[in-house]
Amino acid sequence: MSTTTILMTVLGIAIFAVGLLFSIAWHELGHLSTAKLFGIRVPQYMVGFGPTVWSRRKGDTEYGIKAIPAGGYIRMIGMFPPGPDGRLEARSTSPWRGMIEDARSAAFEELRPGDESRLFYTRKPWKRVIVMFAGPFMNLVLAVAIFMGVAMTFGFQTQTTEVAGVQQCVIDQSEDRDVCKASDPVSPAKAAGLQEGDTIVAFDGQGIDDWATLSDRIRETVGPATITVRRDGREQTLNAVLEKNAVAKKNADGEVVPGEFVEAGYLGFAARTEILPLSFGDSVVRMGDMIENGVDSIIALPSKIPDLWNAAFGDGERAEDSPVGVVGAARIGGEVMNLDVPAQNQIAMMLFLLAGFNLSLFLFNMLPLLPLDGGHIAGALWESLRRNVARVFRRPDPGPFDVAKLMPVAYVVAGVFICFTLLVLVADIVNPVKIT
Repeated sequence: MSTTTILMTVLGIAIFAVGLLFSIAWHELGHLSTAKLFGIRVPQYMVGFGPTVWSRRKGDTEYGIKAIPAGGYIRMIGMFPPGPDGRLEARSTSPWRGMIEDARSAAFEELRPGDESRLFYTRKPWKRVIVMFAGPFMNLVLAVAIFMGVAMTFGFQTQTTEVAGVQQCVIDQSEDRDVCKASDPVSPAKAAGLQEGDTIVAFDGQGIDDWATLSDRIRETVGPATITVRRDGREQTLNAVLEKNAVAKKNADGEVVPGEFVEAGYLGFAARTEILPLSFGDSVVRMGDMIENGVDSIIALPSKIPDLWNAAFGDGERAEDSPVGVVGAARIGGEVMNLDVPAQNQIAMMLFLLAGFNLSLFLFNMLPLLPLDGGHIAGALWESLRRNVARVFRRPDPGPFDVAKLMPVAYVVAGVFICFTLLVLVADIVNPVKIT
């Protein structure tokens, strides 16, 4: 490995690390700003975990950076309500009960006179929902802003209606070959006189301005068809006879389904690809697809564990859609900086990587499980439902929902997350996902 490769790899990792820290700080800023808006006292705003590298106190809050850039937090006074007897300190010998009381006690650390009106749990449920949702929402805003900005200014690799090459013969696409046999018929495109560099502007008399429409029209047609092309600045019409052939299957979104084929019309040419900016509407659609894929990936996480284990501790291959952690994403950042592509392409890829990371932060934190933000949101919504039902049926107010009682479950969930994170970490080190 050359010195240049090492330096570019380090640069890519450093750029991703800076983006990661900013994303974490941006997330916690959402919690901090809304907590202060609703009068909740926030003693700490920290980016990272472990020993404190730098900190400064301003007003009621200590702002700082810690040594391990693997997360962040703000500490709010009174995250959990007192116990039924009003006491805060831990006092039980039961391990499960002790977890609840330890969490309750920690929620009131640094309680000062006058803080009684600045406790998190005393805020109305809708305010607590806003405070806990603000963090993930900031990541969603950042992901959308980055994605939309890059999509509309830089763009995506897009197939066009320009001819990049003409197939010489008709080959069943389910066959693993690209060399013509003597028995293979001449491709309809070659027989019609289609040439590299032609731009198809109409098919059977109907105007064409995008590859998806042209591809669909070709697949729907078997037999004679006219093809209007622009060649050397002038338009001319070619006559072709399309044949039925086994071609790659497409799903409802127009994407190729790997390993599946269907019988359809076949012309026989390769479309040129270019990086083209998207319109606002197309960018929104792409962003929606990205969110949908992210949700599907979160749902599919448990099913990925066996393959991850085999990739980390066995001889299994690492799938392209395998879960990737911070270390794996940083390595991908290093690979991006070593790609033999223009600098603007590298910048766009790094920004897309950061957008994907922020979207993952949003989706993951919205899971309704403690200790994630979604767990606290679910607790506040449940409290609101209980109180409203009691009000409707004229029953006594049940009071705040004691989220601290769920802390044993939260510890189990946290333990599962930690184990999964360590598994991904090992896989990212010994068998990383690669883009080259």
